[in-house]
Amino acid sequence: MDGKSLSSFSMGKSAQEKGLPYVPECYVIPTSQRASLTPDVVTVPTIDFGRLKKGPDERALVIGDVRTACRQLGFFQIENHGIRQTVLDEALSSATEFFKLPVSEKAKFMSNDVHGPVRYGTSLKDGLDKIQFWRVFLKHYAHPLADWIKYWPNNPCNYRETMGKYCSEVKKLSMEITEAITESLGIGPTYISKKMEDGMQVITVNCYPPCPNPEIALGLPPHSDYSCLTILLQSSPGLEIMHTGDNKWKQVPQLHGALQVHVGDHFEVLSNGLYKSGVHRVTLNSDRTRISIASLHSLGLEEKMGTANELESEENPGRYKESSFKDFLNFLDNNDLAEGKTFINTLKVDENK
Repeated sequence: MDGKSLSSFSMGKSAQEKGLPYVPECYVIPTSQRASLTPDVVTVPTIDFGRLKKGPDERALVIGDVRTACRQLGFFQIENHGIRQTVLDEALSSATEFFKLPVSEKAKFMSNDVHGPVRYGTSLKDGLDKIQFWRVFLKHYAHPLADWIKYWPNNPCNYRETMGKYCSEVKKLSMEITEAITESLGIGPTYISKKMEDGMQVITVNCYPPCPNPEIALGLPPHSDYSCLTILLQSSPGLEIMHTGDNKWKQVPQLHGALQVHVGDHFEVLSNGLYKSGVHRVTLNSDRTRISIASLHSLGLEEKMGTANELESEENPGRYKESSFKDFLNFLDNNDLAEGKTFINTLKVDENK
């Protein structure tokens, strides 16, 4: 266990776990970054993934929808994705039960080591970042499942079973999404399939407790995901994306049974900037706890993602440096995301492009 984390935790820094009736100063974000309590709702592209297997004509239409969504928002949601509703519900339920455990039980996994394969925390880096965020989370590696599941919590008693089932199903889905995205880029559905099959799956289980002053704090700051793609399951609204059309924050509605897909930094790199990683944040409310489960998919820990050669030319030269998941972890270890520095900008050959 990380001594600094446990020390700050024991000293009562984690106001969201303590259920304080006020927001301590270390959680208060600058006025210019605060969220509206009555946000606009974004019209999210919703793609029926069941159509991918209904013949070449239907598949071509779905691939076109994926292309448009990746170009315009870097975000879309999918229905008819093949994961049973009971699997989704049980994953959310076991996550909820974990966060209801006594503090002493959850703190067994507490750490600020961003390289750790299983860790619990109450912000990004507890007590170390200048601004803390109104979130508690459990993060763990999930692929290959047999290698990692034994390190996950075994309390609640069904956590490994229900979350493991969800992780396996969403891993399969990630391969279908990856193939659709690379096909939509014109480089073929199997362009990185093998590397993604053997790559990383990181599950972040988030809990956003009711906040007494949701207008002055955030659950997570604006960021894009370091992964190739992220598949998100949420229990209620709270996710906001930066709408590229008018550069305004807009809330993503909850569509029962649907899953949200974020284009990550590494797909922006692969596409040479044709697709942009979606910038998003998490807002709070004073009435209910929100649970989300983010499944992040990338190449192997040290496997470098670069731009596809087919998408470079004299007129459109490569605009990004190669990087790996491990490079991102090193970036996270040495930077405070609340200060606005982003991983993707460190990869751009020319940040003005």
